[in-house]
Amino acid sequence: MKTALVCGAGGFIGGHLVNRLQSEGYWVRGVDLKHNEYGNDKADDFVIGDLRDPRVCEALFDRQIDEVYQLAADMGGAGYIFTGDHDAVVMHNSATINLNMVEMARLHGVKKIFYSSSACMYPEYNQLDPDNPKCSEDSAYPAMPDSEYGWEKLFSERLYLSYYRNYGLEVRVARFHNIFGPMGTWDGGKEKAPAALCRKIIHAEDGGTIDIWGDGKQTRSFLYIDECLEGVRRLMESDWTGPVNIGSEEMVSINEFVDIIATISGKKINKHHIEGPEGVRGRNSDNALIYEKLGWKPTQPLREGMAKTYAWIEKQAASAVK
Repeated sequence: MKTALVCGAGGFIGGHLVNRLQSEGYWVRGVDLKHNEYGNDKADDFVIGDLRDPRVCEALFDRQIDEVYQLAADMGGAGYIFTGDHDAVVMHNSATINLNMVEMARLHGVKKIFYSSSACMYPEYNQLDPDNPKCSEDSAYPAMPDSEYGWEKLFSERLYLSYYRNYGLEVRVARFHNIFGPMGTWDGGKEKAPAALCRKIIHAEDGGTIDIWGDGKQTRSFLYIDECLEGVRRLMESDWTGPVNIGSEEMVSINEFVDIIATISGKKINKHHIEGPEGVRGRNSDNALIYEKLGWKPTQPLREGMAKTYAWIEKQAASAVK
């Protein structure tokens, strides 16, 4: 039986990844500061621990671990990442976790380690036109991310790849593009745009109005969690290091995204544009490289995944009121 360690297993993607690995027959150990708040952490062994502490990291390897999935990070949505108020803790916490985990993987003979980078590491200057962003993997340099979160992701990519070059550690690096789905944070300030917009529309009356940060013309693509995990597993099973985009090429403006969710809800929703953190003007996954190397790219339409996500958040919101 293969063994896997999922760092950040209490989070949205990590919780789903634990379940995916178990379905494939892995023995899975999860670690996080907290359990998954929606019970999505059915690991064979779950450790509550702070990965900024090297002693906690060391203790995770009391048995042979074949694969490590390093998803743990200090992160959140635009309201957390792009205000500038959390830059120091984001960089310090995430960098410390990665420095600890890649070294432990080396010392304990881990066969493969996966690192979840982010599309936030792409240069801002290539994402100024909302209709024509450039996010191919080879466009990363000259580097100029639009947030310290992106700079830390770029640093950690280079950290993992240096361990590959210098120590032969089998590394896999993927750049996630706006992963969404059920069992994720949907309120409290750290939620991402899909969940935040679902929540706003759920609470709005038919014919009501919701606030949108910016003019709503900024563009993004969003990838459903199941497709993200398929990309991760295909990358890990391959002999290719990356980095590679894991995201959708179905780009929409935020205004269009609101309309999609409103249609799912059955409500007519008006938009009120206000000042707020927006990030870059345009971002879309470029899937040419992942298709070339792995023969795969995501295919699920955005609306299909959003319908599942909306239904789940609607249930959570109803339960919160009771």
